[in-house]
Amino acid sequence: MSDKMSDKMSDKMSDKMSDNSVVDNNPLDNKQVQVKIIRYTVGVGLAVLLASLFNWPLAFVAPVFVAKFLVDKAELNKETIYELLMAMVATIVLGLLLSNGITHYPLPMLVLIGLMMLWGYYLFTDPKWNLFATILIIAILLLPFMAISNPGASVFLAVGLASSGVVAVAIFAFVHIYFPEQQAHFKGYQLSPLTTQQRWYAAFRAMLISFPIVCFFFAFQITEALFTMMFIALLSLMITGEKSVKLSTFLIITNSIGGILAIAIFAMLSLVPNLLFYTLSISLVAIVIATQIYTKPEKAPIYATAFSTVLVLLGSTLMSGGDIDNNMFIRIFQLFLVGGYMIFVSFFLETRNWKFLQIQP
Repeated sequence: MSDKMSDKMSDKMSDKMSDNSVVDNNPLDNKQVQVKIIRYTVGVGLAVLLASLFNWPLAFVAPVFVAKFLVDKAELNKETIYELLMAMVATIVLGLLLSNGITHYPLPMLVLIGLMMLWGYYLFTDPKWNLFATILIIAILLLPFMAISNPGASVFLAVGLASSGVVAVAIFAFVHIYFPEQQAHFKGYQLSPLTTQQRWYAAFRAMLISFPIVCFFFAFQITEALFTMMFIALLSLMITGEKSVKLSTFLIITNSIGGILAIAIFAMLSLVPNLLFYTLSISLVAIVIATQIYTKPEKAPIYATAFSTVLVLLGSTLMSGGDIDNNMFIRIFQLFLVGGYMIFVSFFLETRNWKFLQIQP
């Protein structure tokens, strides 16, 4: 592939496949911005409150989903609801299948996981199915991993993940109904910016980055680092272009910002361990982040990715029980391991001249 074509594809991938890539770059009037900020803040705050109050399995994922949905899907429409509900159904079905014994056959299970990951990465490059693909990838990594030691846990966690998704969809619809767009004119999703060949190429490269670490974690059953494996898998597609080292560095910076914010909020919560204070603290941060996202769209991926890190770190730590102080710093350490692995693999792939890694024009 020529340098010009490589740069073009890299730009498309970094723009479209980032965690918050579909932020509208057109300037918005003040009233529209205010509505978006309020919607984002209320949605995230409500999700945090419900997740903390009821604390169902994987409840901490609900605020992360809400924050992602509100940025990635600017309008409420039937197609978005259909996509998200399909993801919930697929999650439960996957949990039921795994509870029936496939985990007793490690090699066929890894092959199946690999094929589903490849399909998920391919779907992720289509704006219509990127949220479905995100939830699918989480499910196909989390559920089999937990089902190996306890097959019944796969159904339990599938229901928990699906419940988080349903809550997120309900909140997404609720805030859109009460804080609607002034000029909602959804005309269908845009076509993928990549050709079919480029989409499979990106999916294959993402597999080269993520699947070896997935196999390693499954082989040695490193449950303590499940957080690390899932982050690597979800972020792998972002660094499949020629500028992958630059994007990996970007991920370290944004996750570091998120880690610092999480530590600051965690320190305050240790002084005031109160559910209402926690919700208000996250809502206050959400206001600041939303303001930056919708007033500085060119920097939106930085702020949104950092905030996602805050939600994951705090939510998974506070709702997991046990030694909360140690859990917090272990998760932050794992986050830096993710960044280091990403930069290493990115540099390694960029310095190879293997023909099968080069898409043909």
